[in-house]
Formats: sequence, structure tokens, C-alpha cells
Amino acid sequence: MKKIALVTGATSGIGKSTAIMLAGCGFNLIIAGRRKERLDELKSQLEIKYKSEALPLCFDIRSRDEVCKAVENLPRQWKNIDLLVNNAGLAVGLNHIQDGLFDDWERMIDTNICGLLYITRCIAPLMIEKKQGHIINICSVAGKDVYEKGNIYCATKHAVDALSKAMRIDMLKYNIKVTNVCPGAVETEFSIVRFKNNLNQAKATYAGMTPLTGDDIANVIKFVINLPPHVCINDIVVTPTSQANAIIINRD
Repeated sequence: MKKIALVTGATSGIGKSTAIMLAGCGFNLIIAGRRKERLDELKSQLEIKYKSEALPLCFDIRSRDEVCKAVENLPRQWKNIDLLVNNAGLAVGLNHIQDGLFDDWERMIDTNICGLLYITRCIAPLMIEKKQGHIINICSVAGKDVYEKGNIYCATKHAVDALSKAMRIDMLKYNIKVTNVCPGAVETEFSIVRFKNNLNQAKATYAGMTPLTGDDIANVIKFVINLPPHVCINDIVVTPTSQANAIIINRD
């Protein structure tokens, strides 16, 4: 019987790359996101190219009711979840704290912290029941360092870093692995969202460097999940070769 993975934020970037990688590794996929057309396209790709079953779940990770309803209504055969990849997350705006927009703040907090908590709260008991599983939280180098104008985004990712440590403790006696993956600069839709569709600003984020791709992070996840049962990578930071941390980047 194939293992089952649930990937949030599966419609683009790291989430989509991870879903494709997992299908290639023999998983059946629950793919979650807000954009139904993209979920349906990914479902077709996973089923046709990789012969994996795929179940799209279209909901807003920020809504506790939507998350709980989606998990509660899963068909019984799909509740045997082996792997949860908490990938859904975003940055919105780049302002000093005194100039910050409340809507931007709430969107980041509700997605990056509350959304991760809602889905984990629903899935963890299913893993506990069978005393095995793996939770992977996609954090960021912004969860390790703080940079100018990154205040709230950095705070949310520091929260993910702390929650990963707490989950690791809470899940320990149930034989459930918890891994915190902290990417540096990854060229996805991340900067397009942060700069609110200003494509020139988004492109400038990666100027003079070779950033990571969604596939790079998916390959890191592949390494982590294929380790022996007695080995757990608790925390891993992945950056482009030209990036030292969240602040220092060597650009051509």
C-alpha cells in the first residue's frame, strides 16, 4: 500500500515541487491550496505521469473552519496520513515597523502561524493513533535571523522555528518525526506576493545571484524522508552558495 502525504500550498513553488517529488517516490498525495484550477492541473499531472492517486483540497489555510472541515470530510482511506508538509506561507510587504500595514501583518500571521497550527492540530491525532508519521515545517532563514523591514515576516518564521522544536518534544513519545526546513533565497512566487505583483521589484530580489529553486528544496525533503526510521533531521538550513544568512548575500 502506498504511503500518503499531505502538502499545503501545493499550487506553486516549493509545495508543487514537493508534491511532484513525492509522487515520484511512490506516495499518494493530498494536495491543498486556494487555487482550484491549479490543484486540478497538478492532480492530472500526478496521476498521468506518476501513476499516483491525488486528492485536491481547496481551502484557505487561514480559516480554522475550512481546515477542520476539509480534514474531517476526508474519505477514510485518505486519513492514513504518513507525511505532513506544512509549506503554505508567505511574506507581504517590506516596511519598517512604524509604516507597516495591519492587513499585511494579519495575512502573514494568519497564514504562517495560525494556518500551520490549524492543519497540524487536525492531522497530528491521526498520526498519534498509529504511532508513526513525519511532520515537515517549511520555515526560513528568516526564522534564524532578522533583517531590516522584515519584522513581522521574521517574527512569524521565528514562531515556526519554535513550534517545530515544541512539536518535536510533544510528538516524541508517539514515534513521530518533526523536521524544520529553513530555505534561503528561493525563486518562486514568494517575491511576487511580497511586492504585490510588482515584477521589477520581485526580479531584483534575485539579481546578481543564482537562487534556489522549488526543486532544490524538494530534493532536501527527499533526503530527509528517506533516512532510516531511527534517524530524524530536526533542523536544516539551506541557502544558495552565494548566501551566508538572511542578511548577507554576495551579488555579482
